Amino acid sequence: MATTPTTTLLILGASGDLTSRLLLPGIATLLRDQPSRRVSIVGADLRELTADEWQLRVRTALQLDGVLHAGTEAALASTRYVASDATDPEALRALLGSIDAERLVIYFALPPHVTELVCGTLEQVGVPDGTILAIEKPFGDSLESARRLNALVTRIVPEERVFRIDHFLGLHTVLNLLGLRFANRLLERTWDRDSIERVEILYDETVTLEGRAGYYDRNGALRDMIQSHLLQIMALIAIEPIASVDARDLRDAVGQVLRAATVVDVERHSRRARYTAGSVEGRDVPDYVAEAGVDAARGTETLAEVQVEIATSRWAGVPFILRSGKSLEGVRKRAIVHWKQPAHVPRGLAGRDTPDRFVIDFKPDGFELHLTTNGKGDPFTMEQTVLRGELGGGALLPYGEVLGAILDADPRLAVRGDAAEECWRIVEPVLAAWRADAVPMQEYRAGSRGPRGWRSN
Repeated sequence: MATTPTTTLLILGASGDLTSRLLLPGIATLLRDQPSRRVSIVGADLRELTADEWQLRVRTALQLDGVLHAGTEAALASTRYVASDATDPEALRALLGSIDAERLVIYFALPPHVTELVCGTLEQVGVPDGTILAIEKPFGDSLESARRLNALVTRIVPEERVFRIDHFLGLHTVLNLLGLRFANRLLERTWDRDSIERVEILYDETVTLEGRAGYYDRNGALRDMIQSHLLQIMALIAIEPIASVDARDLRDAVGQVLRAATVVDVERHSRRARYTAGSVEGRDVPDYVAEAGVDAARGTETLAEVQVEIATSRWAGVPFILRSGKSLEGVRKRAIVHWKQPAHVPRGLAGRDTPDRFVIDFKPDGFELHLTTNGKGDPFTMEQTVLRGELGGGALLPYGEVLGAILDADPRLAVRGDAAEECWRIVEPVLAAWRADAVPMQEYRAGSRGPRGWRSN
């Protein structure tokens, strides 16, 4: 029997937090679930690490419940680390020359500006045939830089071998969204402007900076979450019916939605805020501007909200409200579809007038259907009944799903180049207005639900 080919995963920026906290544990879940996979991990970064130091980092990150499984043991045995400057042509040529790979994935666990520098160097030195480039979000830091980076990476490898990472969207989540939407006649018939009043997509976190000020303070909530993840979720919720869930059909439909999307009135339809000192889940949180590494002069927001309109016959006039923030009262990762009030309710039925709504939860995936029903005590009084269900999910961490798709060269979980540019086009007017202080910076206490007066469901 033919042996499974080994994929070499070259992680650039391997000494950083992303690698040990998310990337390597994701690999561990993938190899535990699919032990026949053969993955060799090569870490590279500017920082000097001994072989023992690197082995300890990898071993600690690969252990699940304190245990190394068969697949992870093989990965640990073959891993190595190289101190190298990937922006230097000679150093990068030597690094690539030291790798004898059947299949090579270069993973950029780097800030956007460093990724662009490294890609410029890769264009000079070249890569082996079949190489895949996996690039962390944000893809660039503006529309101009995204266009420039797109042109650059597709001179190195073809577009189908560029994986722009959106770890929020695992394959199970994507398929769950499509299944709910298209496989249920009840929902499909009401999925348009005639029935839906508004859609909210929320990603509220309790975490603070967690030592990531170097990255976060230069990006903020709008760039970090809305520009990349939440616009992709919006597109999946709003897509037109597709012929299949193949990569081409799916990504074409996503691109169509994003091209039709705009923030029409930036000053009225965008909001920003920053947390002040408070308490989150029993721990004290300092004022954001007092956090280590934060430059108050940047005016970075920790909570952002935009209202997007999609100029199609299905969605014209329906606001899509996208919100994400840190240091909030609770974790909420969900989309909420608010249906309109019924045209007529018979006289004699009274009580709760909250419109019906459909809630889709992410991580773990599930749903809630909020329906108006007759009251339990008085059948003439209406109330809301909630029907709950769980949706299928894999055993993998989000990065495990993403890495599995990369190793299989399945681009369904990758953001296509045109979609990455459209996401920047949508948010750039908002960023410009915020830089000009046309939209005031509000404040909220850490551990609260956000500034007073913000709509929150």
